[in-house]
Amino acid sequence: MSKKVGLIVPHDYKLLSIAAILEVFETANKLSKGDKSFEIMVFQSSEQINEKRLFGYEVNSIEISDEVLDIILIPAFTTDNMTEMIAKNKNFIPWLQKQHQSGAELASFCTGAFLFAASGLLNEKLATTHVDACSAFTKAFPLVKLKAEETLTADGSLYTSGGSTSTFHLLILLVQKYCGNEIAVQIAKIFSIDLNRYKQSYFSTFRPNHLHNDTLVAMLQQKIENQYSTIEKLEEITKDIPTSARNITRRFKQVTGIPPIEYLQNIRVESSKKYLEQTQLSISEIIEKTGYNDPKAFRKVFFKMVGMKPIEYREKFRVQ
Repeated sequence: MSKKVGLIVPHDYKLLSIAAILEVFETANKLSKGDKSFEIMVFQSSEQINEKRLFGYEVNSIEISDEVLDIILIPAFTTDNMTEMIAKNKNFIPWLQKQHQSGAELASFCTGAFLFAASGLLNEKLATTHVDACSAFTKAFPLVKLKAEETLTADGSLYTSGGSTSTFHLLILLVQKYCGNEIAVQIAKIFSIDLNRYKQSYFSTFRPNHLHNDTLVAMLQQKIENQYSTIEKLEEITKDIPTSARNITRRFKQVTGIPPIEYLQNIRVESSKKYLEQTQLSISEIIEKTGYNDPKAFRKVFFKMVGMKPIEYREKFRVQ
């Protein structure tokens, strides 16, 4: 018996995400022997519906349809303003909650986790999202157990994936669950997906937050970014900031989301990644240029933040 799959097509959806989802499930249906494994249905809110068919599928209204689904898929979003996106798609939230109460599994892809989390269904649950959206996600949904480094998460009947090709990893997981390993492997080969990639942290890029009005925090940020290669102790650059060390640390974390020492580590690691990508400098030379005195400490921090060793990162991302 085929599973009823509901793909929501909300405001600000990312077309690439929709396309990937439909391609994988349609391919699974083609590879299935006998009846199709998935009955795919497209859903929008009544205010969105302008056409009876979308992507070749009949459009169903979440306000009118009484269909009970097995799986609901939440695609990624194109917008950078997630608060605005959630407000525009608020009609989906009670529908998602109702479907889950009726037994439906829910899966989000990339930034689709923001709408998923807004439903409250991810509270105290494991989740991931695009690596560069993790900081904003944590601030917006502190009750969710975010695993920023993971390619995907599965917590009971709730699933999330990270960015980019992580979408395919979650789709293949769902196909494997409902269609078996043979079809899942065939799909991985068709779409050239590396099934051994479990982490997404090495795709992350640290982007400092300068969009704030705290002049003292901005002063400390500038000092760290300009002097990261020579700083031995943070006390060296905070002593001339007109406030106590405790207060600047508190304000810094409140504004940027991380304490100054972690900010310094991020700046140093981001710099080392560029050296690894763009130069022929040895690891020892890079360690010295980024301000580390202890090679062991550098390698430990790099692996923790990036998810692989410096030499592995160079082999994977070196610009030829």
